[in-house]
Amino acid sequence: MDAGKMPRIVVPGDLLSEEPAKVGEGAYIEDGKVYASVYGVLDKKDRIRVIPLAGKYIPKRGDTVIGSVTEISFSNWILDIASPYEAYLHISEYPRRIEPGEMSKYIRVGDLIVATVLDVDWSMMVELTLRENQFKVLRGGRLLEISHTRVPRLIGRGGSMISMIKRESRCSIFVGQNGRVWLQGKPENMKLAAQAIEMVVREAHTPGLTNRVVEFLRANR
Repeated sequence: MDAGKMPRIVVPGDLLSEEPAKVGEGAYIEDGKVYASVYGVLDKKDRIRVIPLAGKYIPKRGDTVIGSVTEISFSNWILDIASPYEAYLHISEYPRRIEPGEMSKYIRVGDLIVATVLDVDWSMMVELTLRENQFKVLRGGRLLEISHTRVPRLIGRGGSMISMIKRESRCSIFVGQNGRVWLQGKPENMKLAAQAIEMVVREAHTPGLTNRVVEFLRANR
């Protein structure tokens, strides 16, 4: 999206392009032309895609998410991942060998954890793993929930936006692709970071946002 230009909002069926070479999410090809398949903002930066403005998070393989443990079964931790579908973390996907009777010693009901989506089958059974990233139980911080559609804007190109918010607020921040954001730092710094994140979410598709967020953080730090 070019800086200074107002974003184009599209609805399903809108013609986006007559050149179907690079088509991304939220778009489809019919008779050699590209159309929108969802309601959202048109993005032609690297490829033709539509960024949804609404909708629930649908997990896909490789996503890194923040999950909340809701139940422990014989061999699985069951997690809420801010999706219509529950997720399962099998004991074999824990980074070390443990016995089923010891599961609650390592991850308890109510814990927030960082996990990777290992697989999603045809019935939308979601399997998680802790083997593909540094395992974390998130304690002592603050959790925010935003629309998963705003995650790319919050992260920014090459991580630029979230890195700037971390630096200026002096907080540790982790963003899950399911729209959950975890903050850790001094209470006043977490409050400032949360306000900046809410500003990004609220003004996601407006030009000059990065500069305004920087100014806000420096003025209120």
